[in-house]
Amino acid sequence: MASNLVRTEIKESVAVVTIDRPESLNALNSQVIQELDRAVRQLDSDKNVKVVVLTGSGEKAFIAGGDIKEMLSLDVSAAHTFSRAGQSLVLFIQEMKKAVIAAVNGYALGGGLELALACDFIYAAERARLGLPEVTLGVLPGFGGTQTLARAIGPARAKELIFSGRVLSAREALAWGLVNGVYPDQELLDQVVEIAHKIARNGSLAITSAKQAIVQGLDLSRADGVRLENDLFADLFDTADQKEGLRAFIEKRKPEFKGV
Repeated sequence: MASNLVRTEIKESVAVVTIDRPESLNALNSQVIQELDRAVRQLDSDKNVKVVVLTGSGEKAFIAGGDIKEMLSLDVSAAHTFSRAGQSLVLFIQEMKKAVIAAVNGYALGGGLELALACDFIYAAERARLGLPEVTLGVLPGFGGTQTLARAIGPARAKELIFSGRVLSAREALAWGLVNGVYPDQELLDQVVEIAHKIARNGSLAITSAKQAIVQGLDLSRADGVRLENDLFADLFDTADQKEGLRAFIEKRKPEFKGV
């Protein structure tokens, strides 16, 4: 799969999706959002892909934010459309059946951090900088950031970060619980792809169900979340993967999961 602004490379069930607009620090304009949306939807339907890694091209930015030049020309109606397109993309990534990892290789600001937050978790390079500085431009996060950031680090810290426009270093983001790990700049993508391959070797149906339980459970009461988990746990016992996984354990061999 290829496009003008989004590159996808698939190797051994791991897809690396790269925003390829380095001259603009991979800023999100309407075309990038459209192409990225199309790419992730195709990958979610691809049975040969088990894990998706999202990153940016170049050495400076993951995604430096929304395209300011395009945003400057928006009226209220167009701003609604632009925001909804970004929100739709973020929501789809959050709800993808596949595991999705953000490899933040540089600036992840505004819409860039919002996209990273849509992923299941984030790893960052030492040089990475993360924040939602939209208020410094007279706007607020418009791709779901007010909701996803508060759920990720709590409302008080989310308010502090958004109200101040503060940008965190990779190490600060790690201390805040915003990223799962920090790697040397040149090692980031290799390390993340290695982790992705480890995940890909596990039962894909089980991962899909676990993701569903966590993501949907956040919006449920604890009791309802536990009931959802119970149903998803039981449903897996009607799959060939569950039988293969338990049988392989007893036979002391590596399981061969088929996703069925």
